Amino acid sequence: MILDIHAHVCAAPELYQWRAVQMAARGAHGFASKRFSDEFVRDHADTKRNLRIMDSVGTDVQFLSPRPFQLMHAEKPWKMVESWAIANHEYIAQQVKLFPDRFQGVCGLPQAAGEPVTFGLPELDRCVKQLGFVGTLIDTDPGEGDNSTPTLGDEYWYPLWEKMVELDIPGLIHSTGCKHGRETYSQHFISEESLAVLSLINSRVFEDFPKLKIIVAHGGGSIPYQIGRWQADFVLKAGSTVEEFNRRLKLLYFDTCLHAKKSIELLVSIAGSTNVLFGTENPGSGSAANPATGKSFDDIKPLIDAIESLTEQDRRNMFEENARRLFTRMRIPREAGQAPAGARA
Repeated sequence: MILDIHAHVCAAPELYQWRAVQMAARGAHGFASKRFSDEFVRDHADTKRNLRIMDSVGTDVQFLSPRPFQLMHAEKPWKMVESWAIANHEYIAQQVKLFPDRFQGVCGLPQAAGEPVTFGLPELDRCVKQLGFVGTLIDTDPGEGDNSTPTLGDEYWYPLWEKMVELDIPGLIHSTGCKHGRETYSQHFISEESLAVLSLINSRVFEDFPKLKIIVAHGGGSIPYQIGRWQADFVLKAGSTVEEFNRRLKLLYFDTCLHAKKSIELLVSIAGSTNVLFGTENPGSGSAANPATGKSFDDIKPLIDAIESLTEQDRRNMFEENARRLFTRMRIPREAGQAPAGARA
């Protein structure tokens, strides 16, 4: 079975039209969340986007979260940020209910620039306990480039770590927009993911929360390419060893959303197949056609299949077993939800 742990909801345009009205009104007409009929949601998922794409690339199950660059964590009023997150979660919950063998829900934690991380915990609690979601996104920079939020080793984040351990859910590090920096939001993702890895490795977080499960999106930012520099910096500043750096690195998990065979191969050689999970973000920023293959960049399964150094157990780990081990709230039977056989080849 192929479990894609990094995917975002392909919502109907009407949901984003409602968001535009919310941003224009900023609470003048209240903050009631948008609702759609089951028929509307089913039709859009079944005939227009999600399932059609999944079947075409052989993905059996996708874990759906809100589109991060749309989450507008730096906007105000904060109630609007929360209302938009709730609308996304209700839409995702409908898709999961309508296609329980093909989708699982992941929360887009409501976060507000300048506010404690506790701001989003009630909605996280609701998503897991009432909607049956299996994980959460974590935006390391809700200020969207304003440098106002502490890095992940800071105790600012401890209430979130405590709640995640309590709920037994993993968090996927995935930043949102970038309003204040020189980067595009896509470039900002990589910067924030690299910083997330370093800040966690150089902190006491996993000593204080040994059961915490953190997955870093997009292959961990720059981790495969810059590993030597990070090891050297750790040895210099911490007065420790490369072995200790590597041990701490193994406390983190990474997805395969890298769009290039050599990058994925390097990631697996460094992190190990037990710490890498299949994730594509398909459809997302990798939807452009790769001239070398004729397929979209985010058709990642063939890239993994082509890595000769991987064993069959390595591939099973990445495609399914690691996800089942980390996402303990997932209720997908092993035989359920399989894509058409032709697409799986």
